[in-house]
Amino acid sequence: MNDQEQGPAPAARFAAFSYSAYARYWTARLCSTFAIQIVAVAVAWQIYDLTRDPLDLGIIGLVQFLPLLLLVLITGAVADRFGRKLVMVLSIAGQLTCTLTILYFSWRGLTTPFPVFVALAGMGIARAFFGPASQSLTVNLVPTHIFPNAVAWNSSAWQLASIAGPVMGGLLYGISKDVPYITAAVLLLASFGLTASIPRPAQRTHVPKVTFSSLFDGLRYIQKEKVVLGAISLDLFAVLLGGAVALLPVYARDVLELGPWGLGILRAAPGIGALIIASWLAASPIRNHAGRIMFACVALFGFFTVVFGLSTITWLSIIALALVGAADMVSVYIRETLLQLWTPDEVRGRVNAVNMVFLGASNELGEFRAGFMAAWIGVVPAVVFGGMGAMAVAGIWAWKFPQLRDAKHLEHRD
Repeated sequence: MNDQEQGPAPAARFAAFSYSAYARYWTARLCSTFAIQIVAVAVAWQIYDLTRDPLDLGIIGLVQFLPLLLLVLITGAVADRFGRKLVMVLSIAGQLTCTLTILYFSWRGLTTPFPVFVALAGMGIARAFFGPASQSLTVNLVPTHIFPNAVAWNSSAWQLASIAGPVMGGLLYGISKDVPYITAAVLLLASFGLTASIPRPAQRTHVPKVTFSSLFDGLRYIQKEKVVLGAISLDLFAVLLGGAVALLPVYARDVLELGPWGLGILRAAPGIGALIIASWLAASPIRNHAGRIMFACVALFGFFTVVFGLSTITWLSIIALALVGAADMVSVYIRETLLQLWTPDEVRGRVNAVNMVFLGASNELGEFRAGFMAAWIGVVPAVVFGGMGAMAVAGIWAWKFPQLRDAKHLEHRD
């Protein structure tokens, strides 16, 4: 789709939804993310209930991250070489298969977490292909001037699922350990159908034949473009150190003494804060001082993580997590807009594949870091030291990447 194509004239807040292909894409991503959030809560509670070992919570993240790392050179090339819609459809089918596999083992009765780890590794493979394709597809569905609005709504879908998914996962797990997986399977099936119904999007397919050298084009572009490198590496190290999601089952059971429903609320709290900010950004996009705002919000992300880590009061913990999500949302919005608008379409899939590794390292590998540190020095110190590390990263990156710090606008301006 080119910039001259016109859709209806909706209110600015909902501009992206005037394009039906984007509306289907957004709904499909909402359903798939909703399903993954439900599975994440159910698996975390089920495994911790089985072993009572926080290291196992870290392994959940590790087995999902390794496919991202090992397949990074392949997934991006696939997204650039083949239809991004087709890659998304096949990836969702893979996630559905893995969810049904976990359901089968749960129904038979788990005595060891190993079968679930294997299924999660398979889900990690599917998500490794899904991420670059889905992120790269957005810019092919709406005009460039609508793209920042689409980014805000993409983030809103993720955050909405992050709010409702964990709460529903906790409530459904309270009914039966199998019901969350059945619900997730239904949502993934809906996502599969919606994605398949998206009209074939415009995509530059005149890319050179894939060679060993071309597999590294994404890495070369990121290394050359310092603003993009600074943005995604900032997120990598801040969330790698400051992420506390993996340890929420421990806080819900042992620190705050809540049940599965409490875990759902804790998992949802960051999404609540993020959704509020995403709704605001959809109508009032950041137009100036983007770099400085990003660094300030990363520092706040670390600060509120420390507050959560030290809290033993339920309401304070929930508020702190909501503020963590709000600060992170601003950083995500700026990073994703910069990444997509500053990257040429012909290498966007490969660049997004590298970005997915960075995100996976910050999230899933961050979960492993949190679980390992919790087993080593204790849960509370692991969270507090991690939040302090995120604040330190914000300061160091502001010094090391002045181009990003001084970036005023999200659009690429030569």
